[in-house]
Amino acid sequence: MKSKLLIALGLISSLAFSQEKDSTDVVYKKRVLEGIEVDFLASYYKQDGIHSSVSGGMGSEKLTDLASNITIAMPLNDDDVLTVDAGLSAYTSASSSNINPFNATGASGGGDDDDDDDKAPATGPYGTPWQASSGASAQDVLGAVMVNYSHSSDNRNFIWNADVAFSNEYDYTSIGFGGGMTKLFNDKNSEISLKVNVYLDQWRPIYSTELREYAKYGATFQSNGFFSGVTILDQNGNATTSYLPSDFTTWKSTNRNSYSASFGFSQVATKKMQFSLFFDILQQEGMLSTPYHRIYFADKANYYIGQAQYIPDYESTQNKGVYQLADDIERLPNTRFKIPVGARLNYYLNERLAVRTYYRYYWDDWGITSHTASIELPIKLSDKFTVFPTYRYYTQGNSKYFAPYETHLSTEKYYTSDYDLSTFNANQYGFGLNYTDIFTNAKIWKFGLKNIDFRFNHYDRNDGLNANIITVGVKLALKHLSIVTGK
Repeated sequence: MKSKLLIALGLISSLAFSQEKDSTDVVYKKRVLEGIEVDFLASYYKQDGIHSSVSGGMGSEKLTDLASNITIAMPLNDDDVLTVDAGLSAYTSASSSNINPFNATGASGGGDDDDDDDKAPATGPYGTPWQASSGASAQDVLGAVMVNYSHSSDNRNFIWNADVAFSNEYDYTSIGFGGGMTKLFNDKNSEISLKVNVYLDQWRPIYSTELREYAKYGATFQSNGFFSGVTILDQNGNATTSYLPSDFTTWKSTNRNSYSASFGFSQVATKKMQFSLFFDILQQEGMLSTPYHRIYFADKANYYIGQAQYIPDYESTQNKGVYQLADDIERLPNTRFKIPVGARLNYYLNERLAVRTYYRYYWDDWGITSHTASIELPIKLSDKFTVFPTYRYYTQGNSKYFAPYETHLSTEKYYTSDYDLSTFNANQYGFGLNYTDIFTNAKIWKFGLKNIDFRFNHYDRNDGLNANIITVGVKLALKHLSIVTGK
């Protein structure tokens, strides 16, 4: 893959050096960006579901995420623009909280629970995949920043750019860099583009409580650490010392590297129609499994911590006090090759209504294929206000490594119960409202208000997952101000 990347980068360089010197043809050129532009974006996301990957493909998937983002585009001169994009995302998750699901009133407990009203009294650790634990993994904050530099030729027919990116959360760090080029021709009615990116990521693996203790103490783990004095139950609710997750081993290498190349072509076909085509090539290598996703084998006995009376109701929301101990963690190949191919078609019907359509086909060597289709209908209410209903349909075939809760066999090499890799269909319905003022008459401090965008989307998956997301974006512009001239 490295050789492919070098070829792609070489292609960009050769195209850049071989571009025609067109400055002699230009009498006057407009600045690429008239002044500093600032975009603020905020979103709120909430979901629920019944197939938690942390609990082996069964359990609560409640999650909320509050994200904010700011993008600042700054003209360095007539031709060059520097863009800085920074964001924070804070989430709480019932699913990931159950990396350590054990709350208790006893000395060996994993924490306190503020919502004990619907649980029977406990004298030791207990948990349930249907409710959130209060452990540290219940919430996290993701921070990310990206810096992009772009240069346009004098006649604006050739643009190249380079970027670097960094993001970090509690157990994961990503460093990325890339570059691309865009060539316009046919009086700017045609456009081709190429972009390449590399991401060098690093896991700091977090394992579920029971597997972490086994990795630390080995076969004597039931007499040490968290398990010291804790009763383990068998399927019949009897105390036992037979639990031994011997299939589990920790990851030795925890890096994940991703390489991608994206190709695009766009064409203005008529005064009313524009279409574009794209395809991507993506290669991933390294630790592609998630280390805290539990696996339960069908050919292994079941063991639990908690209150024995809830074992018969384990797979039901009626289970309020027992949690099954893992046999192993998710195991997936250390390489993955992906190819998405797609198209867009936009058609201008009249001065009030346009149609925007999108289709994508996806294939990877894990066995997943999918189809995505969407339509958006911008309806212009006035010179400044536009509403747009949207609809998106998605269908996917499952990975060959996927199987539901307690269906995998311990003799398999690869296994996952992550329903994102299963067969499912999804529908997304939404609408938006957009305010645009190209003259920026409204002012916020020294900035003119250029655009406000509001969107709401509802997502339904036929495996029980549903979600709502609200986003609000604001664009501000400050004309004739450059960070170089200071004017």
